[in-house]
Amino acid sequence: MTAQGTKENPWKLKTPPLTSEYEMYKDEKDGKEILVCTVGKTVLHYDYRCIADLHAMLKEHGDWMELGSADEQKPAKERTVEAWGRSADNPVGGWYGLKKGFRGRFGMYVPPLLEELGLAEVEHNPRNNRMRAK
Repeated sequence: MTAQGTKENPWKLKTPPLTSEYEMYKDEKDGKEILVCTVGKTVLHYDYRCIADLHAMLKEHGDWMELGSADEQKPAKERTVEAWGRSADNPVGGWYGLKKGFRGRFGMYVPPLLEELGLAEVEHNPRNNRMRAK
């Protein structure tokens, strides 16, 4: 059996409201480890270090944090996971999303992976979901 989180055996995840399925796996592009997120026919790339960085930030935060998912073209709600994922104050100094035009939705697609990995709890309400570190 191939290890989970590879192109051959991706993580099969659901968005926080449990309304859509998508897949993620670890890959390498231009010598950099990335997360490849496939939602239908849309492919998003995130810096792989976002997993450890988001977990560390949530541990330091110490409480629930709203996800606040938004497309790249829309502003992110302040004090949300989405806002942190594009903030100049995060460890990479900006976007964890790597494909211009598809850098947003960090707060939609990355939190379920942290839940799958046992690093966080994620709410599964129709909207306004939150997460916290385990």
